[in-house]
Amino acid sequence: MYQDPQNIPLERTQSSPEERPFLNFLVDVLETLILSVVLFFLINALSARIKVDGSSMEPTLHNGEFILVSKVNYKVGEPQRGDVVVFDFPRNITQEYIKRVIGLPGEQIRIDGGKVYVDGQPMMEPYIQTAPTYQGNWEVPEGNLFVLGDNRNNSSDSHNWGMVPLENVVGEAFFIYWPPNYWGTVNGASTASASD
Repeated sequence: MYQDPQNIPLERTQSSPEERPFLNFLVDVLETLILSVVLFFLINALSARIKVDGSSMEPTLHNGEFILVSKVNYKVGEPQRGDVVVFDFPRNITQEYIKRVIGLPGEQIRIDGGKVYVDGQPMMEPYIQTAPTYQGNWEVPEGNLFVLGDNRNNSSDSHNWGMVPLENVVGEAFFIYWPPNYWGTVNGASTASASD
């Protein structure tokens, strides 16, 4: 008996996408999970999120605010005067502090008469809460920073406990993301300079 080859049903070697919805769903879920894990590790490698605890950085930062911290800035550059940095506290590296960079390696810092002097030049600091009521002289060793809180008379900082080794610096605080009414950039080096 003759059979027309065009009428012979072809066997399917693969199922069509419509016939394997569970497998497609499973592949989509796995792709999403893998992408989420990769993004999580990438974001954590490039940035950190911290919560401000206390009033030592007022009026710039307030207790309870959440800040984004760039871990990349100091991989490609050095901290600058005026940067607001997050660092592991030198006396207890399990604690993170947030302060403003005032003195760079090799500089002489003097606080006297309510003013901060860097290498003999008074700093212009429109961001501070009140002028410091303490005084002192410090030399910043190589590989270290001298940091102060913006709320000068209510801050545990370099004037109390000394310098911050550069290797302790986590990154630069750059954006306030919570609460929404404080959204915005953290003011930095453009507002801090030693006058001529």
